[in-house]
Amino acid sequence: MSNYVQLIRNNPDFGRLWLAQVISLFGDWFSLIVLSALVSSYSAGAAWEGLAVSGFLLAHFVPPLVFSPWAGVLVDRFDRKRLLIISDVSRAVVVLLLLLANAPERLWLVYVLTVIQFAFSAVFEPGRSAILPSLVPPRDLVLANTLSSVTWSVMLAVGAITGGVVASLFGTAAALMVDAASFAVSALLISQIKPHRYAEERLEPPVAGSDRSFTEGLRYALRHPATGAALLVKLGLSLGSVDTVLIVYGTKLFIYGDHGTISMSILWGAFGIGAVLGPALTNRFNDGSVRIMRRLVIVGYISVVIGWFLFGSAPTLAVASLALVVRAMGGSVNWTYSSVIIQKSAPDAFLGRMFALDMAGFQLATAASILLTGHFIDLIGSENVRQVVIGFGFVSLAPLMAWMLVVAWLERRELTPAISGD
Repeated sequence: MSNYVQLIRNNPDFGRLWLAQVISLFGDWFSLIVLSALVSSYSAGAAWEGLAVSGFLLAHFVPPLVFSPWAGVLVDRFDRKRLLIISDVSRAVVVLLLLLANAPERLWLVYVLTVIQFAFSAVFEPGRSAILPSLVPPRDLVLANTLSSVTWSVMLAVGAITGGVVASLFGTAAALMVDAASFAVSALLISQIKPHRYAEERLEPPVAGSDRSFTEGLRYALRHPATGAALLVKLGLSLGSVDTVLIVYGTKLFIYGDHGTISMSILWGAFGIGAVLGPALTNRFNDGSVRIMRRLVIVGYISVVIGWFLFGSAPTLAVASLALVVRAMGGSVNWTYSSVIIQKSAPDAFLGRMFALDMAGFQLATAASILLTGHFIDLIGSENVRQVVIGFGFVSLAPLMAWMLVVAWLERRELTPAISGD
């Protein structure tokens, strides 16, 4: 904990970005809980109930997938701080408009406005990741990314639990107003940030640095497999929709609170706790080198596999929560270290496009997983959702084996640079 305090004290601009993240995520989890319950309630008893939940989650993940190519180019061409502020202000307005979705016949508004909200998020996420190396010195990148990951996890736990309680006591409108206010405060904090020149100290400017097109970013990733491989880590984590099955577990299998809001809060809270524990444990073995972080990603994938199998066999809410802790530990480790690998291996001029590609792969796999998960749940019935989760366990073995092969190949390649052409 003292390391994080020192990091923020020595880098106040990073501290402002981090605080903006804290406030924004707190509001996000408020609205996710209440809107998930709302969609489940409005579609209850319908033949398309499973797809209704999947459709809501797709509205989160498809817009960043579609807009990522343009978002990455924007982040590398224009002022990153200004883009973050525009994204925050726009999302505050959109979230307030969600107050109009106050009846089952207006369920379509939830989907439309969520799509618009996450289209703006498509700019914010790669922008935040790309601006971070200009706010802390290179030696602090691992610590800064770990804090960002831990923050996401803590706010998931705190925001989900608080959101479930507030939604049960005060309803949808209160949760949405909290979310809108969080975006406004985040924009105010980001407006006070002054980026430094740390990014230029990490690597020499690339020869093709003046070409800010998306295709040049794609060529860079293909020419540099050390960076390109890291872009696939988050994709591998997304084979299987945690959110979809978690909502089904909370609203159909273990029901506590209004429409399962308390159950979902407990499950999402457990996921957040696991995501905090993951990097906290593995950072003890992390020396900050790309080589070690690649190997720790293997450990993360193993934890993901174990978590899926345990979740699929969980007979009680307590066991399901434990399984999500294990699953989240692996996911958080891999998310954190893949981001640091990208920041350490790619020049600043390409970071926006690299993180846009990174998020595009994640969103593509997530969207496909959500759609297929909802379809399979509709086919076999929500009471048999555990069978779908066991299937996720077997599917997640593929990225584990693939990454082990990639790490072995990259390490051999880096031992023989002359042969590999570097």
